[in-house]
Amino acid sequence: MPDRRNPFEGVTDFVSELSRLRSLGMHGTVEATGEVAERTHASAWVPSTDILAAGDDLVIRIELAGVDPADVDLRFSHGVLTVSGVRHADEDGQDASAFLVRERYYGEFRRSITLPEAVTADDIEAAFEDGLVTITVSGAAADRESSRIEVAHRGRATTQRRVRPPNA
Repeated sequence: MPDRRNPFEGVTDFVSELSRLRSLGMHGTVEATGEVAERTHASAWVPSTDILAAGDDLVIRIELAGVDPADVDLRFSHGVLTVSGVRHADEDGQDASAFLVRERYYGEFRRSITLPEAVTADDIEAAFEDGLVTITVSGAAADRESSRIEVAHRGRATTQRRVRPPNA
């Protein structure tokens, strides 16, 4: 069965993140009601990510403090590298506790990064250490030749518009 990609996958994450940031700015918290709701695929938290060039290699660092390495899934398909997984909430003795501030996110997460065309799965290496996933994509930061594409003008001759005075 072919691997089908949801074309709206990134849009739902982006809209969810904008909504979360708006709530955070307006209320100082994401859950203004105080209720802790399970985050869904569409409202997954997005881990902090750094992307840098180290010589010809592309290095991607994703902060996943508190995430078990066994709960991290790394996939590469159709030129897109996706890191996903889950951070489980700490439940030790919290039944009697009421959070006053809760800034760490729990539940599912996903981060997708489009890589250059020439990248293959064999070019990608990943390591998890001290809550940081470091992904190295060999040769992905090397200068590649690009082609300029001429844009043809197919419009009619320039048109002139008359501007009427405000009281005319």
